[in-house]
Amino acid sequence: MALSSLHCHPFPYTVITQRHTIPFSLSFSISSTFRFSSALSSSTSATHQPLPPDFSPSQLLDLLRRQPDESSALRLFQWASAQPNYSAHPSIFHELLGQLGRVGSVDSMLSLLNQMQSSACPVDESTFLIFLETYANFELHAEINAVIHLMERDFALKPHTRFYNVALNLLVKANKLKLVETLHSKMVADGVAPDVSTFNILIRALCKAHQLRPAILMLEDMPNHGLRPDEKTFTTLMQGFIEEGDVDGALRIKELMVESGCTLTTVSVNVLVNGLCREGRIEEALRFIYDEEGFSPDQFTFNALVSGLCRTGHIKQGLEMVDFMLEKGFDLDVYTYNSLISGLCKLGEIDEAVEILNHMISRDCSPNTVTFNTLISTLCKENHVEAATELARVLTSKGFLPDVCTFNSLIQGLCLTSNREIAMELFEEMKEKGCEPDEFTYSILIESLCSDKRLKEALRLLKEMEKCGCARNVVVYNTLIDGLCKSNRIEEAEDIFDQMEMLGVSRSSVTYNTLINGLCMSKRVEEAAQLMDQMIMEGLKPDKFTYTSMLKYFCQQGDIKKAADIVQNMSLNGCEPDIVTYGTLIMGLCKAGRVEIASKLLRSLQMKGMVLTPHAYNPVIQALCKRKRTSEAMRLFREMMEKGDPPDVVSYKILFRGLCNGGGPIQEAVDFTVEMLEKGILPEFQSFGFLAEGLCSLSREDTLVQLINMVMEKGRFSQSEISIIKGLLRIQKYNDALANLGAILDRKRPRRF
Repeated sequence: MALSSLHCHPFPYTVITQRHTIPFSLSFSISSTFRFSSALSSSTSATHQPLPPDFSPSQLLDLLRRQPDESSALRLFQWASAQPNYSAHPSIFHELLGQLGRVGSVDSMLSLLNQMQSSACPVDESTFLIFLETYANFELHAEINAVIHLMERDFALKPHTRFYNVALNLLVKANKLKLVETLHSKMVADGVAPDVSTFNILIRALCKAHQLRPAILMLEDMPNHGLRPDEKTFTTLMQGFIEEGDVDGALRIKELMVESGCTLTTVSVNVLVNGLCREGRIEEALRFIYDEEGFSPDQFTFNALVSGLCRTGHIKQGLEMVDFMLEKGFDLDVYTYNSLISGLCKLGEIDEAVEILNHMISRDCSPNTVTFNTLISTLCKENHVEAATELARVLTSKGFLPDVCTFNSLIQGLCLTSNREIAMELFEEMKEKGCEPDEFTYSILIESLCSDKRLKEALRLLKEMEKCGCARNVVVYNTLIDGLCKSNRIEEAEDIFDQMEMLGVSRSSVTYNTLINGLCMSKRVEEAAQLMDQMIMEGLKPDKFTYTSMLKYFCQQGDIKKAADIVQNMSLNGCEPDIVTYGTLIMGLCKAGRVEIASKLLRSLQMKGMVLTPHAYNPVIQALCKRKRTSEAMRLFREMMEKGDPPDVVSYKILFRGLCNGGGPIQEAVDFTVEMLEKGILPEFQSFGFLAEGLCSLSREDTLVQLINMVMEKGRFSQSEISIIKGLLRIQKYNDALANLGAILDRKRPRRF
């Protein structure tokens, strides 16, 4: 099932990691057919003749733009600049810098800048803006500060507000928020006055960093600089609140915007409509559209409404909205269709989603990778991995190259269906096609390998992930630590734990809890306690999972005093014990033979108003049954039915075993068997055998036959199985009938009906 035909998107450009300077010497022969005239049309030829006196910079600029690549343009320029009638002009240099910048040839750009300076050609901010764009396009954002330093040091140019705005905006777009902070600090230190655009960019940066309060303070600071917020300022803040899931906060910003006299635009209204729809507040969105004077819904508005309706499961209304869009003359675009497909997929309506896809294609609306990824992901979650794989092949054949999300969905689907080998093959194919795995890819595979106890391969993948520079994900390390602890390889788990600190991966409560539990399971409880102290020192608060690991250890060791101390410490440290904690303590008390204390603890928990679960009751019922105190066990069982959570399968089987093993009147055991079967719980045959033996000894074979018939009915025995057992019962071969019954029950165990 490996997708041998899948190919990944190539990068839109090639990042040049090893720069080279294009030589400035004239290294090509010049055709004798080249003619400089006022109507120059050739772009690829030149002559050895000198430039004519009337040759203008605009003519050279036109020739440079016609060159097939930046190398040809640069060679032509170097030849022309050596001619007697050549005159330097900024537009020529800017054209060449732009061409070199588009391919990332930074060294050649810097050499050309030096040539521009030596030829006394004016250099201004616009020249360096080309460098900013180049660095941003090739993700060399850390070099932007160096550009400003170069301007100031070598060209005595002080960047003005507009230049800073461009630089800040490029950094915000790339989410380089630390660099934004550094550059803004320099701007303030140099006394460069901000304008409204500066504030808008900085507010957007703060919103991206989830710092809404500082963003509001920045809005409030604008009048101190003689500036008034504009529509973009308020809209940016509204979007920030919406991204944080606080639509009401966005609406408050809208009120502030109106109070300040700033008019709502189509963009700002659409931002709010989209926010309301994302929260499923469709009626409010519709009222808002209706109440906003002068606002006419556009394609974005309707798409937001369709998306909101589909996200909240109102597919029918979403389709009606689509019909309304068509009536109003709006063309459905890929976003409209994707919303419908996503909504249908969430409801598991895959066939209907594929129908929408076909409709989309029939209307000449091309699906995108999001469309296919939505369908592929849903098919994988529904365990239709083969269908998802086939769709991926269709995707490839139509020219839609799979991305990392496509591969992740397929790999996850294969792992969930236990096709780990094929998943690993697809992982290798993914890398061969040039699609880099992300942290989620590694998380899926490492978790799958750990669950299959293939820890050596999981550790190899971790090393590969670290080596290739993939973002380190704490979940991956937690999964490995858990897998190693479960395989009793605690020392290796500790190594991974220490490695996280060296690699700068923040350890979470889950990390600590997993290792603490592993240490307790290995009876290294003192080290577990030390690790809990370290956890607290790192600012992480132990939770019920932390304490329960140590509680289980002391209960298993029969050290009830220390177990009780653990529960007390939980309360003192602000971690209130829950029913699972108390259930563990009750189990420990019962194992230590202190049933009376366990019963008293149950009563005290009831008095606290805590709803008791089978986890708390079952140990006490089991302990009472072992002591042949089945009457007390039955009372406790009935109490659980009345006051606590309903008994589970374990509760029934514990009491059934106790009643059948001679712990009470046989009729009580018969009645309880009937009650258990009516709940759809099949009895364990060993205990049922004791009951059958007792009934036969009392000559109550008719009762035994009735019970066996009920077991066969509730167990959905096949007709042939029923015929054999009934035949044996009819000729009073009770032991043979019970032997057949036991064999069938063993095959069905622990199935619940």
